[in-house]
Amino acid sequence: MDEVTLDWAGRIAEAELGEALPRRWAHSQGVAARATGIGRLLGKDADLLTAAAVLHDVGYAPRLAITGFHPLDGARFLRDEHGTDARLTRPVANHSFALLEAEERGLREELATEFPLLDDPLLVDALVYCDMTTTPDGGRTTARERVVEIVSRYGGDSLVGRFIRRAAPEIFSSVERIETALASQPRWG
Repeated sequence: MDEVTLDWAGRIAEAELGEALPRRWAHSQGVAARATGIGRLLGKDADLLTAAAVLHDVGYAPRLAITGFHPLDGARFLRDEHGTDARLTRPVANHSFALLEAEERGLREELATEFPLLDDPLLVDALVYCDMTTTPDGGRTTARERVVEIVSRYGGDSLVGRFIRRAAPEIFSSVERIETALASQPRWG
C-alpha cells in the first residue's frame, strides 16, 4: 500500500457513504483513525490496515447492498468495480468475524469461497480492534460497550443481535491481544 492507495480508499468510502450514510461514514473515519494510531504494530501492513478500516463498511451504501450483507457486498464492489486485489478485499469481507454473521444469513459458503479467511492473525485482530472500539459516530469506546450498543440498536433476537453475541468472546479476545501488544510497545514522542 502507498499514500495514493490510502487516498483512493478514503475517496471511495466517502463517495459511497458520505452523503447517503453520514453516520456510517463518521464511523468509518473513526475506524481509520484508530488504524492509523495502531499502525506501528503492523509494520509494512500499516497502510493496508488503514485502507481496510476506511472501506470496511462500504457495503452498507444503498447502491451496493445487493445481498444485504455489507462485508460481502463491499468486498464484491471493491473487486468487481475497482479491481481491488485480495490483500484488501479479504479484510473487508471478513472484518469483525463476518463469517459468523454470514452463517446466520446462509451466506457462509459464498463468503468463504470468494473471500477466504485471512492468514494474518495480527491484521485480523487489528481490524477487529479498530472497528469494535469505535462508536457509530466515530468516537472511542470499549469493545464491551460497543457490543452492548449493537445489541440494543438491533435487538437481541435480531440476526445481528444473535451474531454479535456469538462473536463477542472472539471480539473481546482480539481486542485484548491488540491492547496487550500496544502496552508492550515503546511509546515515542
